[in-house]
Amino acid sequence: MKRIAIDMDDVLADITTRLIEITNERRNTNYQKEQLKDPVIFHEYYEEYKQIRACLYEKGMFRHLPVFEGAQEVVKKLQEHYEVFIVSAATEFPQSLTEKLEWLEEHFPTIGWQHTVFCGHKHMIKADYLIDDHEKNLVKFEGTPLLFDAPHNYHLEGYQRVYSWKEVEGLLLPQ
Repeated sequence: MKRIAIDMDDVLADITTRLIEITNERRNTNYQKEQLKDPVIFHEYYEEYKQIRACLYEKGMFRHLPVFEGAQEVVKKLQEHYEVFIVSAATEFPQSLTEKLEWLEEHFPTIGWQHTVFCGHKHMIKADYLIDDHEKNLVKFEGTPLLFDAPHNYHLEGYQRVYSWKEVEGLLLPQ
C-alpha cells in the first residue's frame, strides 16, 4: 500500500488565519489573508508578524486552530487507499506536542497516535507523497512532494502546488 505523509500546520490546521488574528489584535493592524497574495503587503505583514512570533510558544496556540475545508473528509477517503501518516515538525514548539495530539484526536480520530510522527526534520520520512507548505520539508523528500498553497509560499516554483483538499482528492483518489 502506498504511503502519504501530511503536515499539520497550514495543511490540515489553518494556523495562518490564527496568526493574522493575533497580529491584528496585538499590533493594531487589519490584515486579511487574501491580501497576503500581494508581495508588498505580505512583506509588511511579515514585519508585524515577527513582533508577535513568540505567540507560537504560548500555551493553547495549537489546540484550537480551525480545520481547512474538506480536510477531514478527504483524509478519511485517502485512508481507504493509502497508509496515511500525519508528520509535524512539532518539536520546534515543545508545548505544542500535547495540543497537537489532542487536536488530531478531536478532528482526525481515525488517524491515531500510531500514524502520528512528531519530528524536527522531515527528510527521514519515507512515503510516496508528502503534502506540506514549506519548501524546507519538500526539497529533500524522496517521494512526490505536493506544495500546499499558503501565503508564505506564494513565491515558490518548481513544485506541484495544491490549492485545496478538493484538489488533493482529485489528484490522489480514483475518479
